Amino acid sequence: MPRKPHPLKATLRRAIAPALFVAVLTFFGAYAFLGPNGVLALGDYKRQIVQRERVYATLDQRRAMLKNRVALLDPRHANPDMVDELVRKELNVAHPDEVIVPLQ
Repeated sequence: MPRKPHPLKATLRRAIAPALFVAVLTFFGAYAFLGPNGVLALGDYKRQIVQRERVYATLDQRRAMLKNRVALLDPRHANPDMVDELVRKELNVAHPDEVIVPLQ
């Protein structure tokens, strides 16, 4: 005559699958909330976006300034003042009637 399994063992065997499912669901739920891309990281992402938008605005202003300088140095119609400024800076020259004031 076959033996009947103990009622506790039968209950535990039936509870393994649901318990495993709950454990996996809890893991993924906690990861979605606390993980590096979770709900709690959203505030940090927003701060990073604000900071990078400020940096982008600064770089965009610098880019516009450099674009203007490049346009002034276009070989087809260079701005004489810009060319004069660049030549003087690179060659370290001055006109005889100019007064040079050291900044240091």
